Amino acid sequence: MDIKTASAIRRLRLVSAPEAVSFLLLLVCSVLKRTTEFNAVPVMGAVHGVLFILYVLFWVDAWNRTKWSVKTAALYFVLSILPTGGFFAERKLKREAEDGVIAARARKEAAAEA
Repeated sequence: MDIKTASAIRRLRLVSAPEAVSFLLLLVCSVLKRTTEFNAVPVMGAVHGVLFILYVLFWVDAWNRTKWSVKTAALYFVLSILPTGGFFAERKLKREAEDGVIAARARKEAAAEA
């Protein structure tokens, strides 16, 4: 895995959990708006909107660099629109990045031995 691919996956990982948290907070704010006088929906909506746009931009970049299949790319996109999906995406992306590093080291060692 080259450095640009690893960076793309890392960026997507770093934004996935905050995006999920912002989504959950937006849901809580929506309930509070309808049940109390508290209205933080405009603020949380803006925060979540920015994080979601970043997630989508980083998702497109990661998809282009990693050459994911359509099925894998669709999975990461669907995880972004589920309330807790960002947490699962972050965990899955972490495993994918670790596997890529292990594979790159194995290729490097194989090339050094040859």
